[in-house]
Amino acid sequence: MTQTLRRVAVLGGVRIPFCRSNTLYADLSNLDMLTSTLNGLVEKFHLEGVHIDEAVGGAVVTHSRDWNLAREAVIGTRLAPTTPGITMMQACGTSLQAAMSIAGKIASGQIDSGIAMGADTTSDAPIVVSKRLAGRLTQMAQQKSNWEKVKVFKGLSPAELVPQPPSVSEPRTGLSMGQHCELMAQEFEIPRAEQDQLAYESHRKATEAYASGYMDDLVVPCAGVFRDNNIREDVSLDKLATLRTVFEKSGRGTLTAANSTPLTDGAAAVLLASEEWAAARGLPVLAWLTAYQTAAIDFVAGEGLLMAPTVAVSKLLDRTGLKLQDFDFYEIHEAFAAQVLATLKAWEDPEYCRRVLGKDAPLGAIDRARLNVKGSSLAYGHPFAATGARIMANLAKLLDQHGGRGLISVCTAGGMGVAAIMESARAAEMQAAA
Repeated sequence: MTQTLRRVAVLGGVRIPFCRSNTLYADLSNLDMLTSTLNGLVEKFHLEGVHIDEAVGGAVVTHSRDWNLAREAVIGTRLAPTTPGITMMQACGTSLQAAMSIAGKIASGQIDSGIAMGADTTSDAPIVVSKRLAGRLTQMAQQKSNWEKVKVFKGLSPAELVPQPPSVSEPRTGLSMGQHCELMAQEFEIPRAEQDQLAYESHRKATEAYASGYMDDLVVPCAGVFRDNNIREDVSLDKLATLRTVFEKSGRGTLTAANSTPLTDGAAAVLLASEEWAAARGLPVLAWLTAYQTAAIDFVAGEGLLMAPTVAVSKLLDRTGLKLQDFDFYEIHEAFAAQVLATLKAWEDPEYCRRVLGKDAPLGAIDRARLNVKGSSLAYGHPFAATGARIMANLAKLLDQHGGRGLISVCTAGGMGVAAIMESARAAEMQAAA
């Protein structure tokens, strides 16, 4: 371990195209998608046969067979088989949290390189049998004769045979994430029109990012798919306004299928390293991962489920001495348009900042022209565990092209939030020279 902390380099990342669930990736597993993504990363950075100190990540919606997902994905790639795979999960913040774990070890000198990654598919969601039927099946496997096996099912009721699909509800409240976000939209008085406008802008920016060639080195093909299939090039505000609300049918409902992220299949990965490791391999540093923070709020007691990023960002600013306005790019994950707008409104609200963040004054407004400049999850989709890595790779490229500093904010299930700061390598070098 080093005596002084080292800088953590973000060398870039890739992802496969994101696809709406039960469409083009309907037959693929988390392992299939993650392996394909890692092989794309290997090809982009010439890592064939290269040992990476840690590959960390996971998936949110998993089968029991996915218990060793990260390591199995590594074994299926052209990376050196000595690369350890560490499976972890923090809901939608999984791959960003993985990057934070790797960064801490790089900074302290424990490792020199790492891959943060995530995959998710709801097309291949596990269907669970009832607990009673599972018990019978376990007992049956322990019997020796066929007659003894049959007797295990004596008294079997039809109710035991009903499958139990995975729930999208929070276990502590019984409400879905969308229902929780509806409550946030009502609390912060976020109009439907503002949510539709944000969704419209996300699709338009994403469309332009593809048309300009910006996405060419960020997306690698998978299973014959070459681009995300959720982006709507012909999106119009008039059409968005006609959609029905999906989480609340009353007149108070504002969240629709368009201003909420769809269930999505996909995977993403990002490569991090020490400055020395990158130089030894001749890989340019796009950005530095300089600070990061995780936070949680008591959503069970009534705080907004997806408002924890406001706390994470506030703590991050306190620790770094920066102001909310000190960023050239803001990458705020668009789980729902209402979540992004509620976050921005909370930072501008003196009462919220005093009561929740412990501030004497509000954090203030940001320049909306710097927000999600290449589109975000409303357009691209949101494979839960993959989103953090997607955002990191995108921000690293933006910072390399334009310089400056970027802020990442990701909300997660369970009332948690993950935030990070990245700085352009070019800008840092210029500042050091000055």
